[in-house]
Amino acid sequence: MNHSNASDLGRDFALEEPAAPKRTRLQEFWRLFKKNRLAIFGLAIFILFFCSALIGLVLTSGQNPVFDPALIRLQEKLLPPLTRPNLASLQPDETPAFGIYLFGTDDLGRDVFARMLQGAWVSLTVGFVAVGISVLIGIFMGGIAGYFGQHYIRLDHLLCLALLTAGVGLMATGRPYAGIVMVIAVVFGLFLLRSAKSLPGSGLLKKNTISIDTLIMRFVDIMLCFPSFFLILTVVALLPASIYNIMIVIGLTSWMGATRFVRAEFLSLRELDFVSAARALGLGNFRIIFRHMMPNAVAPVLVSATIGIASAILTEAGLSFLGFGVPPPHATWGNILSDGKRFIFDAPWLTFIPGFAILVVVLSFNLFGEGLRDVMNPKLRERQ
Repeated sequence: MNHSNASDLGRDFALEEPAAPKRTRLQEFWRLFKKNRLAIFGLAIFILFFCSALIGLVLTSGQNPVFDPALIRLQEKLLPPLTRPNLASLQPDETPAFGIYLFGTDDLGRDVFARMLQGAWVSLTVGFVAVGISVLIGIFMGGIAGYFGQHYIRLDHLLCLALLTAGVGLMATGRPYAGIVMVIAVVFGLFLLRSAKSLPGSGLLKKNTISIDTLIMRFVDIMLCFPSFFLILTVVALLPASIYNIMIVIGLTSWMGATRFVRAEFLSLRELDFVSAARALGLGNFRIIFRHMMPNAVAPVLVSATIGIASAILTEAGLSFLGFGVPPPHATWGNILSDGKRFIFDAPWLTFIPGFAILVVVLSFNLFGEGLRDVMNPKLRERQ
């Protein structure tokens, strides 16, 4: 190598800049997410709400809670926020923590701040559990519809399965004879259908089929036709009042969006090379769905779940406001708001405090969810 080539090579090395360190997926996510200030605000409020709910659980539970949301002080009713108690009229165990009513008292003299703390935990629990139920159902239904969409099932078999389920339900609800008769009829019907295959013209039975994707998505369309809040209101009115019933009912009536998201992702993933390779290796269908395809389809579900928590909190507050929500002695933001509507001019803080809390928390979840949606959008990542 001559002197000129060596100098050129040295000059090329001098001009070459060191490569930037490769970002991890989490670092890249945070780099994009922090550019959205509204999403950062939503995340901060979400963290504050989560911490407040956990603190509320600790401080309002037990035999001698620090803040007792059920303690009645009739002589201290309808006091405005930041009012000090009249110690001469209270027993030592009736004195509020910190010696002040931070958010005032209601018409029974109960500390509104203590009730708001307990309501934060109730709202958080209802939101997360209800959305967890809806996401699990949505992932299962959407995964089945997207992966097995082209598989067909016979309508007569489907009808027999529905009747068999109804028979078991009748036996479980205290009508054993009707259930047994229905199960026997289904078994006899299956025997007749099996025998009909050997008869002339039995080929017509083979045409009476429907695809799994069509079946699931038409069921989703039917569920979307019902006004969800009124459907929840009707079911809750028929069931015993319970926080568990509220969570289950909200979860069972809000899974349709997650199903559509998962189905759409699976329709695009099932033809990719890694799915074909997994099939070639002999992996089972459900292992391919939940082990290999689901991690690649979960991003839009997380966004939907984040926004769904806000909807669940708002639904629970609406039910409690109407008197169909979480029963006493639990305090929720909805029933605090309901109790305050009678004193909106005499004690407006009973309306404004829980109403403002619901507004801020629901808005924060929506902003946080919109930020997640923007970050997880591949087109946005390419532009940024």
